[in-house]
Amino acid sequence: MKVAVVNLGCKVNRVESDSIAQSYLQRGAEIVSYREAETVVINTCTVTGEAEKKTRKTIRKVARENSKAQLLVTGCAATINPEELSLLSDRVVIVAKSDLIDPFVSGRVGETFPTRVGIKVQDGCNHACSYCIVHVARGKAWSRPLDDVVEEAACLAQKGVKEVVLTGIDMGSYAYQDGSTMYHLVDLLERLIAVMPDTRLRLSSIEPCSVSSKLISFLADHPEFVCQHLHLPLQSGSTKVLKEMYRPYDAEQFLHICAALKEAIPRLSLSTDIIVGFPGETDSDFQETLTVAKEVGFSKIHVFPYSKRQGTPAAARADQIHPDVVRKREQELLTCAEDMRCAFANAIVGTVEDIVVEQPGIGTTESYFKVEVPSSIPVGSRIKRTLTNYDPSGIFKS
Repeated sequence: MKVAVVNLGCKVNRVESDSIAQSYLQRGAEIVSYREAETVVINTCTVTGEAEKKTRKTIRKVARENSKAQLLVTGCAATINPEELSLLSDRVVIVAKSDLIDPFVSGRVGETFPTRVGIKVQDGCNHACSYCIVHVARGKAWSRPLDDVVEEAACLAQKGVKEVVLTGIDMGSYAYQDGSTMYHLVDLLERLIAVMPDTRLRLSSIEPCSVSSKLISFLADHPEFVCQHLHLPLQSGSTKVLKEMYRPYDAEQFLHICAALKEAIPRLSLSTDIIVGFPGETDSDFQETLTVAKEVGFSKIHVFPYSKRQGTPAAARADQIHPDVVRKREQELLTCAEDMRCAFANAIVGTVEDIVVEQPGIGTTESYFKVEVPSSIPVGSRIKRTLTNYDPSGIFKS
């Protein structure tokens, strides 16, 4: 059978889509493009109105460009709006992800999959940010058994994977009880570095309030095992807006967390997410966001213009921001973000960084920059190089 897996959305979705693909491979299927496939799995996203729109557009496009394949639609949008998505084609079948992923899926190594392999350690969310519906789509937070995660990581390391990326919807909330013992994220990290000493770990997005002093100390004490990079979603630098977003911290607390991280790990690369144009956001609120971003000195900012997601408290507000204002703020923040990225990159020129080669001639540094490497170095290799010549296009040139 010829199968295609189309992924939309977050890094957790990416890991799940790769697990779906591997499950089909284990059953003897061939992974092909969606135009060639007999079965197309579409793993959907619903985090914003734009994400929902992209999901519908993708399903229509696949149905139009492949007139015979069965379309198995899964993921967050399929959980929230199954009836609506079913109407997009008479070949759409709504399927739970649990029905697509084998219980003992293993591997996800090779040309079909990313060189830096993700492991989902946690799912679901106990927060309810006013702009987000993911907590409805994925349910309450839960954590995978520690031994299962360790076993999967060890298997990947044995297959030669040089970077494992830990992912979760609220990864910092990881908490697994085994008998009378409760294991948290740092406990998991300690176990992982013991079983994969030649593989580096990267933490994906982690909520600011999950950054404990214990985690900071662990990162500072193990630079050879854990990438000196964290993704901390800010969302807004205005305490007023953060409160209206139902975020569990204010701007001052966020700055305090970043300062503690930078003090313990001076070379730490911090990236973030920021939403511009949230309902009720004033010019003053936006300027506060710029001020906080500049004070932190992020290495990368993912800028998201606010997009109404029906079913969320924010979407029901009457004080929506005019699209022209949102676009203006988006462009201003993007310009600021690019200036900060260049400043961070230029500050690390001359330093030696750990690099994983992801494609011929291109690697990813632990600080999360692309870098040119000799094309003779095999994909999947882990090397060290002195960083030189940062190009504004976004890559360190050899």
